[in-house]
Amino acid sequence: MGPPSSSGFYVSRAVALLLAALAAALLLALAVLAALYGRCARVQPSDLHHSGVPDAASSPRGTQEEPLPTWPPRPTREPAGTATPGHWRPPGPWDQLRLPPWLVPLHYELELWPRLRPNEFQSPTLSFTGRVNITVRCNAATARLLLHSLFLDCESAEVRGPLSSGPRDGALGRVPVDDVWFAFDMQYMVLELGATLQPGSRYELQLSFSGLVYRDLREGLFFSIYTDQGERRALLASQMEPTFARSVFPCFDEPALKATFNITIIHHPSYGALSNMPKLGQSEKRDVNGSVWTVTTFSTTPHMPTYLVALAICDYDHVSRTERGQEIRIWARKDAIANGNAAFALNITGPIFSFLEDLFNISYPLPKTDIIALPTFDNSAMENWGLLIFDESLLLMQPNDQVTDKKAVISFILSHEIGHQWFGNLVTMNWWNDIWLKEGFASYFEFGVINYFNPKFRRNEVFFSNILHHVLSEDHALVSRAVSLKVENFTETSEINELFDLFTYNKGASLARMLSSFLNENVFISALKSYLKTFSYSNAEQDDLWRHFQMVVDDQSKILLPAPVKSIMDRWTHQSGFPVITLNVSTGAMKQEPFYLGKVQNQTLLTHNDTWIVPILWIKNGITQSLVWLDKSSKIFPEMQVSDSDHDWVILNLNMTGYYRVNYDKVGWKKLKQQLEKDPKAIPVIHRLQMIDDAFSLSKNNYVEIETALDLTKYLAEEDEIIVWYAVLVNLVTKDLVFDVNNYDMYPLLKKYLLKRLISIWNMYSTVIRENVAALQDDYLALVALEKLFETACWLGLEDCLQLSRELFKNWTNHPENEIPYPIKSVVLCYGVAFGSDEEWDFLLNMYSNKTKEEERIQLTYAMSCSKDPWILHRYLEYAVTAAPFTFNETNIMEVVAESEVGRYIVKDFLINNWQAVSERYGTQSLVNLMYIIGRTISTDLQITELQQFFGNMLEEHQKLTVRAKLQTIKNKNLENKKRNARMTAWLRKNT
Repeated sequence: MGPPSSSGFYVSRAVALLLAALAAALLLALAVLAALYGRCARVQPSDLHHSGVPDAASSPRGTQEEPLPTWPPRPTREPAGTATPGHWRPPGPWDQLRLPPWLVPLHYELELWPRLRPNEFQSPTLSFTGRVNITVRCNAATARLLLHSLFLDCESAEVRGPLSSGPRDGALGRVPVDDVWFAFDMQYMVLELGATLQPGSRYELQLSFSGLVYRDLREGLFFSIYTDQGERRALLASQMEPTFARSVFPCFDEPALKATFNITIIHHPSYGALSNMPKLGQSEKRDVNGSVWTVTTFSTTPHMPTYLVALAICDYDHVSRTERGQEIRIWARKDAIANGNAAFALNITGPIFSFLEDLFNISYPLPKTDIIALPTFDNSAMENWGLLIFDESLLLMQPNDQVTDKKAVISFILSHEIGHQWFGNLVTMNWWNDIWLKEGFASYFEFGVINYFNPKFRRNEVFFSNILHHVLSEDHALVSRAVSLKVENFTETSEINELFDLFTYNKGASLARMLSSFLNENVFISALKSYLKTFSYSNAEQDDLWRHFQMVVDDQSKILLPAPVKSIMDRWTHQSGFPVITLNVSTGAMKQEPFYLGKVQNQTLLTHNDTWIVPILWIKNGITQSLVWLDKSSKIFPEMQVSDSDHDWVILNLNMTGYYRVNYDKVGWKKLKQQLEKDPKAIPVIHRLQMIDDAFSLSKNNYVEIETALDLTKYLAEEDEIIVWYAVLVNLVTKDLVFDVNNYDMYPLLKKYLLKRLISIWNMYSTVIRENVAALQDDYLALVALEKLFETACWLGLEDCLQLSRELFKNWTNHPENEIPYPIKSVVLCYGVAFGSDEEWDFLLNMYSNKTKEEERIQLTYAMSCSKDPWILHRYLEYAVTAAPFTFNETNIMEVVAESEVGRYIVKDFLINNWQAVSERYGTQSLVNLMYIIGRTISTDLQITELQQFFGNMLEEHQKLTVRAKLQTIKNKNLENKKRNARMTAWLRKNT
């Protein structure tokens, strides 16, 4: 008898052989079906109607309202497998990720007909039909056509031409289409022709197709259900970026293959339709059942890539205004429009457009801009030309959003998406490997836009908080992800989706900011104007950008660079990681080295031979100095030497505009520590922030001793900038420290040390919370940092914090209309539950059941995990796993509860008898995650073995092979932390 399978059943050899035979037969049947599916039904071409596309009624699927086939399935982002054509095909261009250069699209006539009807949206899918006529230019003789198509049924395929250069001629010849098949691995439709297309000639591909629209998939076409005016309603929208247009219509789905589009949408008369361009006209048509549908046509778009095609079908209201002759409309649920929730976004959208038009001296080319707020939109926002799509939580203001960072968030995201109208829409990257050319610059200009409208906006500190801090925490020399990648490194479509990450956005923005800082803003903007003007309605690569920067640099004499712009910047965009710059203030010697996670261990694993050409902007004794360059591994700068005077100090990386961390020798750090203790305000806020963040990061990764970082905190009683306190607290009061009971010896020392210094800033903000919490509305940095301050003060047992938390929680439970201030709401809810009984817990459960906004429901689910009563937490787990009486679908309750010190023991006990139910509810991967959470404090091999034995029957075989290595990593990390904490404890004893 063999070992048990993952399901817990034993399988005999005879049964196994029988199952194998059945599986083989099933695979054979699927292959036959795939071959049948891969063939395209040929129908006779029909007359063209007003849009220039064959009429939908002519296709069998267009005339019958029969259910569409649901194969191939579409449960995930990528196709589940590869469908082979009717006979074996040798390797060919369909095996390559990039389209062959045989054809170039010039124009699309696209018609889409989704079968969305009011009150008929209970099914998880809807059918749609469509036709597209694509005018193409042939660049190379070919009898085979490739274009992208995914999850679409082909109804007919014809090729007309060659086309004349004059008026359309209905008697044009047709090129025979002998076969149509699909190469699913690379998502191609392949047309085998009976004649060869001639180079230089134009042809028209006429394709009819059908497919499915999925509920809430957020890829290609999707529909959503929402509530408005007390009724359940549905809308349909699109998300084509990066490669989902091919699941909506057959197309040449690459960013460089720009074309114009005439779009027609057929929709139910009770809905309105939106697309990239203004509405051109409307008519009616009847289906075979006599039902009337509205046909809405739209004006021709500018040249644009397929990923910018957009449409929406909805029953929404809108508000509008005109900016420089351009109509701007914001569409949202009727309730939201009636309540004025779109007013803030509407009022800032036009001025943002005008600011960027003036900045780049290029007018926005479309006659209108529609912005639609979807009830939920996983992509946050999308910059489609003329039809921007947002998640409503990131566009609409609610009445209770007054003391939140909501206005800033809306401003940031609107600025980002409007910035894309120039970076991305007007000038598009040639391919996805240079996606940072649009995302990095759109992210960078968010801050320029907001700073223009809010001159008091603290641009450097907010850039650090929003952008730089996060990416520096993740980037390092061993990470495999550079900002700009080589095209040949891509082999699968899924790799394109993975590019929308922290490095593309945050590192891209940081490098744009560094470039601006060493050139100056005027040269920077002049180069971008030249770049945008030259490549308008076209495509560009990274080298094109550098070429225009070099042209502007060469045309002036003030800015002198040590190397061409390309040589400087390529090292930053093509190399992973960033340098650590170390200055010896006694000698003026400066060196650079790659930043590693754990310097000593990792240096033996990889030699990073490349260096960066590093711009060094710096200050000495508070005075800005001239830019210097570190263009080799080490260099001497005599001007950076400091004397023995207490007033002599140096800080590198002015305003943190350089993408690197800074280290000093012991004398350099000592000088800065002394200055902080003597007169901290002599050092700008951004550099107090920088020193804390750099020192703790460098100490964590073995570049400096932890005592060096701790020494910088002695002055904190005089620190009144909450963002600096935030940097201190996120580095000192970590989750590992809070939840590990083995840190009992450090806690009283840390409590005494921090409370002595924290009381001043606590008094400042607790007074604001009690007396005038609305004053926080315009203090973005306080809104970002206040939660950590409040959380730490209560964790340290500051009685005033605990009392304020009790007051706010009690006032809210007695009068729910008295909202807890948003920045500290999560902390107040948690302490209210932690110090309460089942009465308080049940109150939150009742509030959860009455909330509809996902954000609020998630906040309540986390708060309910703060209870310290084992029976309450056990009941919580029962509710979550059985999904009764509440579903708790917003997050994994098992993992949430396991994060707390009490909760992890309750979860472990609960798993003994309920692990199968947990696996069914949350999946087997959740059991692995729980294993890591429960074992997050392990520090011995015995603990690893015990944990593996406990989870032994719960995990699948392949999971068992990987978890031990992960647990070893956790153990090693904890042992390092243990050593670090011992040194911190010793330092605290000495300095408390």
